[in-house]
Amino acid sequence: MDAQGKRVLLVEDDRFLRRVHEVGLRKHGFTVLTAVDGEDGLQVARAERPDLILLDMVMPKLQGFEVLRILKAEAATASIPVIVLSSLGSQGDMQAALDCGAASYLVKSNLGAQELVRKIQEALEAQPGSGAGAARP
Repeated sequence: MDAQGKRVLLVEDDRFLRRVHEVGLRKHGFTVLTAVDGEDGLQVARAERPDLILLDMVMPKLQGFEVLRILKAEAATASIPVIVLSSLGSQGDMQAALDCGAASYLVKSNLGAQELVRKIQEALEAQPGSGAGAARP
């Protein structure tokens, strides 16, 4: 899959991790939008309608689980795939995120750059209308 033109919203409160992921994704051809907390993430998602959202779970202002529930409940953002990036690695947290509509759940401490890009590509390819020439709503 060609990442060119695909917009990824990275919602991450840790400045260092946000920058590392932003640089890595840009190197793979993605356009990266960023948000520093849950409230900011919702605002950017609603305004920009990215192709995919990378969402941290533990953040100030609005936790990731709540952001995920809101994104999946709103018609404008419900179809955007969300990949959870979290330091929470329990099976219960993973299942809760998947039950709320996350496309995938990745534990930060186990995550390599190539795996992240692969998961993003898989989630984008699984989207209806993701083929060549698909129109943006």
